[in-house]
Amino acid sequence: METNGKKRILIVEDEKNIAQVLAYNIKKEGYDCTCAYDGETGLTEALTGGYDLILLDIMLPRMNGFEVCEKVRLVSQVPIIFVTAREEEKDKILGLDTGADDYVTKPFSFKELLSRIRANIRRSSGEVVQARSALPAEEAAITVGELTIDTVHYSVTKGGEPIELSKKDYDFIAFLAANVGKAYSREALLEAIWGYDDYYGDIRTVDVTVCRIRNKIEKDPARPEYLLTKRGVGYFLAKH
Repeated sequence: METNGKKRILIVEDEKNIAQVLAYNIKKEGYDCTCAYDGETGLTEALTGGYDLILLDIMLPRMNGFEVCEKVRLVSQVPIIFVTAREEEKDKILGLDTGADDYVTKPFSFKELLSRIRANIRRSSGEVVQARSALPAEEAAITVGELTIDTVHYSVTKGGEPIELSKKDYDFIAFLAANVGKAYSREALLEAIWGYDDYYGDIRTVDVTVCRIRNKIEKDPARPEYLLTKRGVGYFLAKH
């Protein structure tokens, strides 16, 4: 849903001064913006407001950001960016595991945040075209060893068993599967999968995503057989 042609952004942040400053600056960039100051109100807004993107804090009264994100993901793929002071790696992994598209830690530059907002809205609205979308029909299912990536139903199985992946994880592995054996730098992956063509994305987001996927597809994540690192180059999906 758009109001007067403007994309709509929901800010869920319990510190009102931060939320209002964010809203003011986001509106100056041409977006419509609404603030919610607790998790329950934020969830209700997220599910009923027809937003194009959600900026979500973690530490919220009445319902934390992880819970809000999980509940939104049950019914919607609206882009969600966590904006929080919690910068521990485990929090980033949990945030992305619950279905968030990205994770920005405070303090941050507004220019960086705006770049991520624009990229996620472009990708969500179909303006960012993934390489995997150009696969011919006969390659709708890509097999790499025991992995099968179904690009029609957006699912991944290993040895016939389904693997639970977030949309972002699926996008990541599908992109590498469509280019199996080719290594990509973190910056290239941010551009291809997140749509961050001006490199304001945090390259650690890529590392966290790789770690999370390895925990799901590898027999021993410490000794991966599928999602590998080429030293000095980047990540790739190995041929089998």
